[in-house]
Amino acid sequence: MSRSVASIPPAPLPAVRDGIELLKPITWFPPIWAFVCGVVSSGEPLLANWLFIIAGMALTGPLVCGTSQAVNDWFDRHVDAINEPHRPIPSGRVGGTWGLRIAIIWTLLSIALAASMGLWVLIATVIGLAAAWAYSAPPLRLKQSGWIGPMVVGFTYEGLSWFTGAAVMAMALPSAPILIVLALYSIGAFGIMTLNDFKAVQGDKQTGLRSLPVILGESKAARLACLVMAIPQVIVISLLWQWGHALSAGTVGALLLAQCLAMPRLLRNPAQYAPWYNAVGVLLYVLGMLAAALGLGGHI
Repeated sequence: MSRSVASIPPAPLPAVRDGIELLKPITWFPPIWAFVCGVVSSGEPLLANWLFIIAGMALTGPLVCGTSQAVNDWFDRHVDAINEPHRPIPSGRVGGTWGLRIAIIWTLLSIALAASMGLWVLIATVIGLAAAWAYSAPPLRLKQSGWIGPMVVGFTYEGLSWFTGAAVMAMALPSAPILIVLALYSIGAFGIMTLNDFKAVQGDKQTGLRSLPVILGESKAARLACLVMAIPQVIVISLLWQWGHALSAGTVGALLLAQCLAMPRLLRNPAQYAPWYNAVGVLLYVLGMLAAALGLGGHI
């Protein structure tokens, strides 16, 4: 441990509710959703694999995503003291080094569960956990880059979770079409992560974090986010059509059109409407993910 960690005085075991808050259950939805998309895209029977599906949802959401949140909050505790002092660590409700301890324990639990679910799931989990630590922890602290940070989060939240779902069902490396589509949606998730950075612009400026809203300005960052979200979806639509999934392609196309109709409001005032677009536009984006997965799995 670093000197700063060693100098933190011991603290009592945090309350369960504060530990759960540290793991941020609200953030578990995106990776669990992507995992479900992977399950559906595999084309394998769902009922016959229900136990693996439940275990995979626990792995991608509460465990791996929860780990990433604990790691992030521990190494961001000084930033959060400015932006969100009510959070468990800066508020003192998770005191001492308990934030770091929880992150380590959840890392080990994630690896243990993944190891029981097959080689490909274990590989994906280890990569995701390594990315979570590299994103927030020094010396890499990838989140300091407005370009690399969102790419890493998009890749892990969407791509690796989708991969895990497909691998759990097939017990093998997913097919090439699945890998291509999950990669495209991972690229698009870069835009989602960029919009998410709008909520912490002031704290990022004060602490030197170079998020895209800080280095490009809010207007340019919002336009880039919209473009990066839209282009991969256009490619997905084209591929689904070529692969004979016309209904799936049409559904993704309709959802993309709805996103495009919502984008002008975001671009008028990105600082004000980024949270609104994260609710409306991102919902349409992830519904498109499911529609693409249903097509790949032969369900529509």
